[in-house]
Amino acid sequence: MTDAKIINDPVFGFIKVPRGLLLDIVRHPLMQRLTRIKQLGLTQEVYPGAQHTRFQHSLGAFYLMSEALVSLQQKGVFVFDSEAEAVQAAILMHDIGHAPFSHVLENTLISGITHEEISLMMMDRINQDMHGALNLAISIFKNEYPKSYLHQLISSQLDMDRLDYLRRDSFFTGVTEGNIGSARIIKMLNVVDDALVVESNGIYSIENYLTSRRLMYWQVYLHKTTVGCENVLINALHRAKHLAKKGVELFASPALRYFLYNDITVDAFHKDGKALDNYIALDDNDIWSAIKVWQQHDDKILSLLSSNLINRKIFKVEVREKEPTEEELKQLKQQISERYGVSITDCDYLVGVNRVQKDMYNPFDDHISILYKDGTMKDITEASEILNIELLSKKNMQILPLLSTFLNKNPYLCTNNNQ
Repeated sequence: MTDAKIINDPVFGFIKVPRGLLLDIVRHPLMQRLTRIKQLGLTQEVYPGAQHTRFQHSLGAFYLMSEALVSLQQKGVFVFDSEAEAVQAAILMHDIGHAPFSHVLENTLISGITHEEISLMMMDRINQDMHGALNLAISIFKNEYPKSYLHQLISSQLDMDRLDYLRRDSFFTGVTEGNIGSARIIKMLNVVDDALVVESNGIYSIENYLTSRRLMYWQVYLHKTTVGCENVLINALHRAKHLAKKGVELFASPALRYFLYNDITVDAFHKDGKALDNYIALDDNDIWSAIKVWQQHDDKILSLLSSNLINRKIFKVEVREKEPTEEELKQLKQQISERYGVSITDCDYLVGVNRVQKDMYNPFDDHISILYKDGTMKDITEASEILNIELLSKKNMQILPLLSTFLNKNPYLCTNNNQ
């Protein structure tokens, strides 16, 4: 038997996973669940190539972590073999608690708990299966281990998670602006006073990285069509939850039914193993199967939302500088009510306003330090000569009200101008 498993990745080529703990994690059912959850949720409605999974992303982040460890060790940063294996294990599992369609379910079927918290619960389960072999990995993941830079490799402004998803999402969407120089950035990493820094020769790669991240958020992650699609799905799940509370019978897999017919909060996850069991059983297939069947449901709102999602007759989305007034929303709901023959109250499911914002770089939160040859350091905000630092480090870089409605000119066609 060989000492490693070779996996062919379309972004980084051959990825070598050593046999033993790391390969056992890759093969674990909780990791394999990620093969059934797409990395970018409904972004495929804008970029049809965005079909990659969270499992692929996890493998890519693992590969970059392996490269980063080799690079740091070559520069004299001492890392025990046990620490290297633990931080590789942690990055493999960093997204293990994600629900189908990313954060959609966090805001609809469950409340008061994040996917990061659920990730830790799943790590604990795998750790039990492996008789405590992941104790060090979990300690590093939670930033409880003395070597803080190991945690920074997992979660920071320059972690392996971000370096992979920007490169991978750029590859699969075809948005070339996001194609960062991850290899160059990794080669420029170093450790000073237990913190990750970037050597001065890598400043141009960091400038490109921050600019690319900004472009990817506004062209891909927060694309108005993606936001509109997510609103349709969120409102469909809200409507299904509303009907379930009234005792209406709905088609759903056992796992999805558990969340529809019960109010699941953070307490349920901590007190009742059923919550986590059913969460683990959920993947994209549960949601799509339900949505497909709900198209024929007697409830007009649920069937309308479901059929429009399946057939891509999505919300019309308008990007505005100011939020619509109450009077404007009232008029829109009146028009929607007349067009679709539903009550004004039910129109709340067919119109919505989202505030879109994203911080690209916060110099006061785990900042990026540039290390010069004389040993001095500067924050990237001081070191860069070309970046619009005020724009990148602004707390709310952009706040855009997105008005989403089903009031299209042609109710049978998507009227989004971009897609």
